[in-house]
Amino acid sequence: MQDEDMPDELHPWDELEHNVLYLLTEPSDGQPLWSAEDIGREMESTDPMVPVRALRRAGLVNITSDGYVLATRAAVRLVQMVGHVV
Repeated sequence: MQDEDMPDELHPWDELEHNVLYLLTEPSDGQPLWSAEDIGREMESTDPMVPVRALRRAGLVNITSDGYVLATRAAVRLVQMVGHVV
C-alpha cells in the first residue's frame, strides 16, 4: 500500500549485485576488467558468478570469452547518475 513505509534495507542478493557493479566501475568513467576469481576474493564470495550472471541478464555487465567481467557503458552511466556509494 502507499501508506506503508518501505524498508531502506536491500535484499542480500541486491546488495551483492550493487557491490559487484560498484567494483566494476570507476568514478572516473572507467571500466576495469576483473576475473571471476578476483571478484570472488574481493567480495569474499564462494560463487561470484551468481551476481555477475544476474547483472549480465540485466544488461549491466559483459563477460569476455576468456572469463573476464566488465561493466557495460550503461552500467557506468547509471553509477555516474546515482553515485558511487558502497
